[in-house]
Amino acid sequence: MSQITHGLIAGVIEYAERYPDKTALIIHDRSRSSRPVAYKEITYKKLNNDSNRYANGLKKIGIKRGMKVLFLVRPGLEFISLTFSLGKIGAVPIFIDPGMGKKALLKCVAEVEPDAMITVPEVLLLKWLFPRHFNSIKRSIVTKSWLGVGSDLRSILSDNPSDFSPADTTEDDPFAIVFTTGSTGTPKGVVYQHRTMIAQIETIRESLFLNENDVVLEAFAPFALRDVAMGATCLLPKMDPSKPAEVDPESIISVIDSHRPTFAFGSPAFWGRIATFCVKKSIGLPSLKNIMLAGAPVPFQLIEDLKSVLDDDNEVHTPYGATEALPLTSIGGTEILERTALHTSRGGGICVGRALHGVELKILEISDVAIEQWDEELILNVGEIGEIVVKGDMVTREYFKRPKETAMSKIRDGATIWHRMGDVGYLDEQGRLWCCGRKNHRVITGNRTILTLPCESIFNQHPAVFRSALVGVGEKAHQRPVIVIEPVKEKMPKDKAGRSELTTELLELGEQNDASRGIEDVLFHSKFPVDYRHNAKILREKLAKWAATKIR
Repeated sequence: MSQITHGLIAGVIEYAERYPDKTALIIHDRSRSSRPVAYKEITYKKLNNDSNRYANGLKKIGIKRGMKVLFLVRPGLEFISLTFSLGKIGAVPIFIDPGMGKKALLKCVAEVEPDAMITVPEVLLLKWLFPRHFNSIKRSIVTKSWLGVGSDLRSILSDNPSDFSPADTTEDDPFAIVFTTGSTGTPKGVVYQHRTMIAQIETIRESLFLNENDVVLEAFAPFALRDVAMGATCLLPKMDPSKPAEVDPESIISVIDSHRPTFAFGSPAFWGRIATFCVKKSIGLPSLKNIMLAGAPVPFQLIEDLKSVLDDDNEVHTPYGATEALPLTSIGGTEILERTALHTSRGGGICVGRALHGVELKILEISDVAIEQWDEELILNVGEIGEIVVKGDMVTREYFKRPKETAMSKIRDGATIWHRMGDVGYLDEQGRLWCCGRKNHRVITGNRTILTLPCESIFNQHPAVFRSALVGVGEKAHQRPVIVIEPVKEKMPKDKAGRSELTTELLELGEQNDASRGIEDVLFHSKFPVDYRHNAKILREKLAKWAATKIR
């Protein structure tokens, strides 16, 4: 095991030494209330010095290497500086998205048993009301003084910005514990080793064309850590990180015009707001060379709209991955629209592209039991639908304190690990991966299995359908397939006869394709429940429970 000489922590130190005056961050200037929103620039030197000051202060009050630190800090300079300071100490930040709700958050905290916490003041109220969930915490640091409880972050901030000697960390040591959203099950703590982060950076540099010359608009703030470690300039727009689907497009377009980002990342819900506004107002985004959309399937119309506001040589990309393993594949919008969209519309699944640098992809026979050891006999042929599995250094090796879930998701192959993505799909003759939906969302009727994404793509073609969701009602092995429709509001009939006619049209459309044939029940839902992180992933479990109350 070698000592870390690169990766997130070393990257910031390196760029602070090489380019001290280069801008690392462009963030909302909270000290100025103005419209348009005021932004300020943070240099690599300041970012590195701030993280040194935090590291010196945190170490002084007892934060040590190996400590698990619950980390609930709002996106911004403090979030990034503190994360790097914990990395320099060798402590392990625990990232839990509070958007998952109080009950789930408390369960995650109790499960991971943090030694300390750095948090916004509001979380201290939870600590008072539910003390047993926080029993393990010996030291509390708050971002701002609150009723004299906990150490105020400013009071522990060292005046000494001099170099902090990072812990002698190895690639196999944990860098962080990142909890999944739980949108498709129970939230789980994913253990990120330093090697995981190093591999992510290498894959992005080699395959996604992001480098130190880019200015990156990040609509998902945690990715700012990675951008800065790569030497890029990260632009964090002012927005509610829990509501990307409600972002103010004028504000985002204004900051794009002012700071000219070349690269951008956001969910389909985020970019849907921006693209619709740009198309309506005939606004172009010429500075953006690459836009990345991830978190949920991307509608073809959104790709078309975004490409129409970019310059001709610039591109929209839809990478594929998960909290446990990312990035894995990617495909450009041009290839989607010109080569794969037609097959998707015919029930062929969604093409998510080819394996990126360092990623190995296979398709295995679908199984709902643990697979302890890798077996080549389980691999399916090109074109056969099965379970998607991946291998590479960007693939995490375990869930924290969840041996059963680890056993269900990981397959040992000598010293390496294959991760079962929980998705089903297939590889085509060109080596492209096609995703057909979550394994747990497939509907088994007794005599056939219906997959979500191929099925939904058929119904989504109807002009009155905004989006659809296949769910199963009843006993798992003998489910009744139901298609739930979120209609385009302006095209949803108000009267019973109109709805009946629309239902008939949808059922007839479904009968025209094997991917959707045999469905006899259509339900209409005014607004689908979606994940809180990206506001784009449909929560089919909730829809299934709702559908069960409507189907008799």
